[in-house]
Amino acid sequence: MSDSKLAKRGLGRGLSALMADLDLDGPAEAKPVKDRTMVPIEQITANPDQPRRHFDNGALLELADSLRQRGVLQPLIVRKHPQDDSLFQIVAGERRWRAAQMAQLHELPVIIRELSDTEVLEVAIIENIQRADLNAIEEAASFRQLMDRFGHTQEKLAEALNKSRSHIANLLRLLSLPDQIQDYVKDGKLTAGHARALITADNPLALARRVIDNTLSVRETEDLVRKQGKATTDSPNAKASRKANKDADTRALEADLSAQLKMSVTIDHGSNGGGTVTIGYRDLEELDRLCQLLGR
Repeated sequence: MSDSKLAKRGLGRGLSALMADLDLDGPAEAKPVKDRTMVPIEQITANPDQPRRHFDNGALLELADSLRQRGVLQPLIVRKHPQDDSLFQIVAGERRWRAAQMAQLHELPVIIRELSDTEVLEVAIIENIQRADLNAIEEAASFRQLMDRFGHTQEKLAEALNKSRSHIANLLRLLSLPDQIQDYVKDGKLTAGHARALITADNPLALARRVIDNTLSVRETEDLVRKQGKATTDSPNAKASRKANKDADTRALEADLSAQLKMSVTIDHGSNGGGTVTIGYRDLEELDRLCQLLGR
């Protein structure tokens, strides 16, 4: 079956089957794998389509020290090299392979699987998601790849990766931010919480620079975005523009609701037939009265 057909229908062997393979990369105390075999390290090659391009050298040196002392406890997942039957191509476990070379090991335990190019890419993406040092943007981009290229839904990913659907949805929203802000998150200048707060801002890039320059907390960033939105909404020009664009029926309905509630009511129609109703209150006493009215 062609890779394009596999991609269209989601996954040839099923996401759960590939996740079972990746469970082999678990902790050292995992039970021994029966179908592992030892392969000379020089017969193992990296996957040129590996999505992860950066491997922290310090972390690799630490892993190399561990491998010298304890050996490679969990096998790599490999397949026969597409162009050379005498070689094996890494499907999952490139980090251990690199560290093993640093440790000057001569052979490595592997699990040989028959996988298409499409499945190899999918396994590589899933393996990267499972890594602890992935930043929020990298993780979100990996989710997006799995959804766009392989047709997985948020619900399916959440179940297979043991993550909440809200976690996946919140990370995917970060990809709507300007590239510069995404770079700030990758570089550690902003956290995912800061970035989420900036999603609804009118000028997120300017606010992001303010947040970084003043080392604002996530809560302070949320307050900053809220104040900016209120200032924009309450500006005389914005009010005049909204009022001018409303028809007489909408303005009459606003007046009727305002009179009944004894609070200011604003109705804004959206382009898709929906809209929002905004009720303004002067103090907490009015808010309490509104809650009582709605509770009835």
